[in-house]
Amino acid sequence: MTDPAKVRRHAERIRELVASVVRSQIKDPRLGMITITDARITADLRDATVFYTVLGDATAQASTAAALESAKGMLRSTVGKALGLRHSPTLTFVLDDVQDQVKHIDDLLAAARNADAEVQRLAAKAQYAGEPQPYRVEDEDSDAEVEDEETEDDEPRGGDRR
Repeated sequence: MTDPAKVRRHAERIRELVASVVRSQIKDPRLGMITITDARITADLRDATVFYTVLGDATAQASTAAALESAKGMLRSTVGKALGLRHSPTLTFVLDDVQDQVKHIDDLLAAARNADAEVQRLAAKAQYAGEPQPYRVEDEDSDAEVEDEETEDDEPRGGDRR
């Protein structure tokens, strides 16, 4: 069983190494404005997934993905040497669509704000379906008229019966 802290350290190190190599050593013109956002590695330290974002449209994302695929061997050897593991982890690059998710969440929040504004607008014109005071209210005078009646028994309760 591998220590989870060790796995996290290796994942962070892989993220830093890949970002450094992409910035300084890869000279592929297809590589766009890329940011390495995260890296995850399996518990057996054999497979690593590197998440990245690309500034640009779909063609820039596709060309960056192709450039990363072609540089995968050099990146894997660099990561393997730096980590000092028996087996270099295989690298898988996954486009991290954070911007799309942020845009989707913003759209959902805007729709919720519009729905809330519509509810507030309808509530401002609303009236009660019944009377303004739907509960029964008893007069205070009727409470004062209730009198306590005392009953007197001739026989004592629980007394002797002979």
